[in-house]
Amino acid sequence: MSKPSTTSDGILREILLPYQWDWVRDASRFKMGMWSRQTGKSFATACEAVADCQVNPGSMWVTLSAGERQALEWMEKAKQWSAAFKLVVDSYDEVRGSANAVITRAEIRYANGSRIVAIPANPDTARGYSANLVLDEFAIHEKPWDIWAAIYPSITNPLKGEKKLRIVSTPKGRSNKFYDLWTKGESYSKHKVTIEDAVRMGLEVDIEELRRGVDDPDIWAQEFMCEFIDSGGVLLPYELIAKCEGDNVTDPGDGDMFIGMDIGRRHDLSVIETGVRSAETLYVVETVKLEKMPFHEQLQILLDKLSNPRVKKCCIDATGIGAMLAEEARRKFGNVVEEVIFTAQAKADMFGKMRRAFEDSTVRIPSDRDLREDLHAVVRSVSTGGAISYSAPRNADGHSDRAAALALLIRASQSAAFNTASEVPDSAAWDEHEPRQRTMHRRIA
Repeated sequence: MSKPSTTSDGILREILLPYQWDWVRDASRFKMGMWSRQTGKSFATACEAVADCQVNPGSMWVTLSAGERQALEWMEKAKQWSAAFKLVVDSYDEVRGSANAVITRAEIRYANGSRIVAIPANPDTARGYSANLVLDEFAIHEKPWDIWAAIYPSITNPLKGEKKLRIVSTPKGRSNKFYDLWTKGESYSKHKVTIEDAVRMGLEVDIEELRRGVDDPDIWAQEFMCEFIDSGGVLLPYELIAKCEGDNVTDPGDGDMFIGMDIGRRHDLSVIETGVRSAETLYVVETVKLEKMPFHEQLQILLDKLSNPRVKKCCIDATGIGAMLAEEARRKFGNVVEEVIFTAQAKADMFGKMRRAFEDSTVRIPSDRDLREDLHAVVRSVSTGGAISYSAPRNADGHSDRAAALALLIRASQSAAFNTASEVPDSAAWDEHEPRQRTMHRRIA
């Protein structure tokens, strides 16, 4: 790539950490970055794209992100860098098929003719662009092999100019195209940054505190030390979610009602999902988000909902901090309430049921961007030892808490035969507020 101008060079040295600066100034045409979580991958790749747009008027960059949320977050970084470089923005647009549909693209147009486009990863949309390309968090793209087949010919076509390719990700096992390229791609300039590397170069993170919080050697090794540990994939691809979405999902008025509640407090949301079963279909008619709300207030809201005589079953996250609230709800409403401790068995049951409900189209959900992104973020992983876990990245909106609440709702609607309140959490379940336990607030993390 063309190196930043002298003016931007000074700005970058002031802002970027050394490993980020090394990435931006690397002029290689094909470049890969395997970086730890929390080290600023999007920050650095957006910086390079915007700097190139400044230096080369009329240039175009496209970033393919794992999902809509990641695409828009990457675009926010690009807008911040545009302001830092004082690059004049002519327009910014987000294109959707309808108000609540998945974004088709977000686009910045600059006064000098350059453009930056961000899209959720999709082989069909990727095929339509001939531009410099960023594959953001490529290890967790839904169809990485198809995306690769769609974009590589256009990047390497000499008739379309010499395009640049940047591939960045935290590793996610060995069964994906990112692993294949990292281990076999000899023509790539490669940048590996572990959390220890980043801290040594100035990132302000307490490594020991972070390690204690993670409390899982496999997660630590993969997410923060950049080791390829397990295999897995997205539990619910966008296509599977889309066929169960609707703009007007309402209470049919004549069916039994069910509730699922995932409980959080300081960092995560508490979410109550309410559904109505009519014939063979469960209609998700209400989502209530309880953010940083005292438990006694959360309890009162739940009890008010349970007092509806149509409610036949309610499954509540009773792991760690949820135990008191779940126990009190059960004390007042008896067997209507099931206290669910997130053991490996319970999670396999819940998320397996949720996947089958979407496959069979027996659940209908509203076209809600936050719910869609929470569902899409859940990844099913299998460790080298065969252990199955479910995970999702932490963001400002929690840990896919809506997805966990929906899984509990589906479990309630199918009247699970066993009550997990008597189960003892295993080594795969823990709570962020109880370091000795593991709960889905970190496994959905």
